[in-house]
Amino acid sequence: MGAPAHASDLIHFWDTPKYGGNSFNQSPPDLVYFQALRATGATWVRLTFSKWKGTGRDFLIGDCDHYTALSQPDLAVLKKVLDDANAAGVKVVLVPLSLPGDRWSQQNGGKDDDRLWNDKAYWDQSVAFWHDLAAALKDEPGLAGYNLLNEPTPEKGLGLDEQADSATRIVWYAKYKGTTHDLPGFYEQVIAAVRSADPDTPVMVDGGWYANAWSFSYWPQKLSDDKVLYSFHMYEPYEATSSPNIKRDPPLRYPGVVSWFAGKQIAWDKSVMQAYLSGPFDWAAAHGVPANRMVAGEYGCVRVWVDCGAYLTDVLDTLNAHHAHWAFYSWREDGWDAMDYELAPDVTAGQFYYAHEQGKADTLKRTPHPLLDIIEAHMK
Repeated sequence: MGAPAHASDLIHFWDTPKYGGNSFNQSPPDLVYFQALRATGATWVRLTFSKWKGTGRDFLIGDCDHYTALSQPDLAVLKKVLDDANAAGVKVVLVPLSLPGDRWSQQNGGKDDDRLWNDKAYWDQSVAFWHDLAAALKDEPGLAGYNLLNEPTPEKGLGLDEQADSATRIVWYAKYKGTTHDLPGFYEQVIAAVRSADPDTPVMVDGGWYANAWSFSYWPQKLSDDKVLYSFHMYEPYEATSSPNIKRDPPLRYPGVVSWFAGKQIAWDKSVMQAYLSGPFDWAAAHGVPANRMVAGEYGCVRVWVDCGAYLTDVLDTLNAHHAHWAFYSWREDGWDAMDYELAPDVTAGQFYYAHEQGKADTLKRTPHPLLDIIEAHMK
């Protein structure tokens, strides 16, 4: 038999703008879930398996303290989810929240796990994990990419501010290139292992500092593989878009909220949004990366924030002006309601959690959903 029809040309799925959502659920989603996502106009989903209950401590990996082999029962669960997504017409980009030596903090007693960025033994284990996973999934027709790690933080604790300007980031990287904190170097090793098992499926890479939109600015060149998508996340200004803002009296407002960036305070409005989000696209243009290889892998704001609609509109207007791919955060998340834009505005967090505890999530009021309407309108 020859290669699957999707294989050699799968990168061309990304030649035109693709819009989707994020699936960060605690339980494996089913066919109905993906059909509902597809009905919004979404054509892809950025899906993590790391929250699912598996045969070992860490789903699929088994144990992030010491990877040896994929859990075959867990792999069977993942393949069933991929089949359901494919049946619904939704392409999947897989993204782990954890890798060997870098267990997601929410599954690590709330503590950061930075072993991956301090010991290359965990680079080797992560390389082995991704080689094994690519070998196991290379013929899956529903795959649109491997997103190697969600929101990596190799810069943490090394004197680089998360909102530093490009020049400061470049100086920082010159000091740490070739060390365990070299994110592009890490990616090159993992991608080589993926390609030894799967020559065709695109690879997606998050920039550093939690996929900060300006983190690519210190990368001196694009990665060597020609099927790479470069992903950044957009929640800035985080002071306004995140849950703590809802508890402020009064909450910070958009436009007008002031935050620090590149060593100075800026008052956010659409023009600032446009300037900020130009960062990854300017880097791409300077390094020969087509705009259609840039992805806003996550963006969002807490749904009960009074200015969430205005914020989403400006983010999406800006991303669409760049003809970027994007995926909103999140779609029908089963453990957190704050960014479920499908919920009607009057659905409270208490109602959400009670419905899920009682197994009655399908009874939650989902219309009207003015925030989801904004997202859907930008898919057209």
